[in-house]
Amino acid sequence: MQTIDWIVLLGTLLFIVLYGTWKTKGSKNVQDYIKGGSDAQWWTIGLSVMATQASAITFLSTPGQAFHSGMGFVQFYFGLPIAMVIICLVFIPIYHRLKVYTAYEYLESRFDRKTRTLTAILFLVQRGLAAGITIFAPAIILSAVLGWDLNTLNIIIGVLVVIYTVSGGTKAVSVTQKQQMAIIFTGMFIAFFLIVSYLPDGITFTKALEIAGSSGKMEILDFSFDFDNRYTFWSGIIGGTFLALSYFGTDQSQVQRYLSGKSVKESQLGLIFNGLLKVPMQFFILLAGVMVFVFYQFNTTPLNFNPAAQIAVENSEYAQEYQELNKELVNIQNKKKDFILNNNQSIASDGNTADFKAKLNNLNNQEVAIRDKAKAIIEKADDTIETNDKDYVFIHFILNNLPKGLIGLLLAVILSAAMSSTASELNALASTTAMDLYKRNVTSDKSETHFVNASKLFTLLWGVLAILVACVADLFDNLIQLVNIIGSIFYGNVLGIFLLAFFIKYVKSNAAFIAAIITQVIVIIGWSNDWMPYLWLNLFGCALVMLIAIVIQTLHNQNFNDAVKQ
Repeated sequence: MQTIDWIVLLGTLLFIVLYGTWKTKGSKNVQDYIKGGSDAQWWTIGLSVMATQASAITFLSTPGQAFHSGMGFVQFYFGLPIAMVIICLVFIPIYHRLKVYTAYEYLESRFDRKTRTLTAILFLVQRGLAAGITIFAPAIILSAVLGWDLNTLNIIIGVLVVIYTVSGGTKAVSVTQKQQMAIIFTGMFIAFFLIVSYLPDGITFTKALEIAGSSGKMEILDFSFDFDNRYTFWSGIIGGTFLALSYFGTDQSQVQRYLSGKSVKESQLGLIFNGLLKVPMQFFILLAGVMVFVFYQFNTTPLNFNPAAQIAVENSEYAQEYQELNKELVNIQNKKKDFILNNNQSIASDGNTADFKAKLNNLNNQEVAIRDKAKAIIEKADDTIETNDKDYVFIHFILNNLPKGLIGLLLAVILSAAMSSTASELNALASTTAMDLYKRNVTSDKSETHFVNASKLFTLLWGVLAILVACVADLFDNLIQLVNIIGSIFYGNVLGIFLLAFFIKYVKSNAAFIAAIITQVIVIIGWSNDWMPYLWLNLFGCALVMLIAIVIQTLHNQNFNDAVKQ
């Protein structure tokens, strides 16, 4: 990185922290600190909701996911617009009518305190883990760039977020997220157009799409019912809808964003805005990853994008073997480049498509085989090194191909995303701890200032815990999948409890509470034994808790009626 990159990066991050702290200092009551004064307008809500979900993991992992597996991951988001409509019609009016501070506060009015407490704890567990991952993701980037210790970077990033989140609460999160989203959109659009401009003369955007399609990267829709395939149209529409319902409807990190709305209408418009924009946004980010793939059809790549893997092998007895594989990779990549350029004029010709695709796939398969051999060597050299390199693909492109200044901007994009999502998570974790656990179960006879200070303390404590989680985190296939897996283990159960509360008045508190505990145990067992792709855990958990609760309530009523008859 050059001096200009450091200026852009540090200037952007310091501006966000200082602006958020200055703009929102001095919250004196719980209404201001936790609900941001309830005066947010729809575009602030929409951008805040989007920024909360669009963590650094989105901009690290999603392009890498597309680079390796293509556009199919976009199906994961197909259920989101459906969920937005349902939340606007059902969840938001109830939350606003009851004037709740957290989503779980509603559950006490419908069931009882123990059900509210249990659901809040389930949220705290999964979101506390996820907060650590959202800190860990950008730390990987800077570790690769600077060669700094990961734990040191985890601490630096976590502290930056804690400063303005503790100071200003919900309003600080919302205010800074507008600036962060502006930086994110600007940086990603510039990066996309630069990628396309770097393609060789004669390789237009249309031909780039054809090359990607011939390599299997543009297969967007999969209508199969194959449970071995994580991302299909059906898992996205069904499992994705339930995941989005749970996340946006019951996860306090999102609920808190639209509870800050000045009216029901503003909150609803904010969510609809998010629902309309989110799928195109994810499609665009995936497409950027596909364009990076096309770019590397004409430019050499490392055997493994993880810099630590390269260093580990070079310092081992397998260095020579690895170098030989690298020569094979360069040879295959040169063949691909020559093949594509020599067939440039006939790429889009229907008569030559099948032949072109077959030959290109043959070369791609040879490259994949070489990379698999490289992974085996890396594991022999150091079995603690992560051979999965999806999360390093986009950052490798940024560092090695973008001009001075833009490297700093793109790093600022990724770090801004990390800060925005982490700030929302810490804000929500603190609010839930303060209102659902501390105030409701420990003490309620305190002043407004006391609970504001308690929320600030809990924000700090959750920030420290998130940093600790980040320090012990490790790459898990793909970071964006890890966050969604963590959510899917808990979200279905929590959503089922809310749906019972909304729609099935027949079920009472004890039945819901017992069903929730049983369901969570079963879902964890199911996940650990790989019963189904993780997206389906959302539907499974939701349906299971509702079924068990209904059965328990029915049995209880029968026993009660039998006792009365006797």
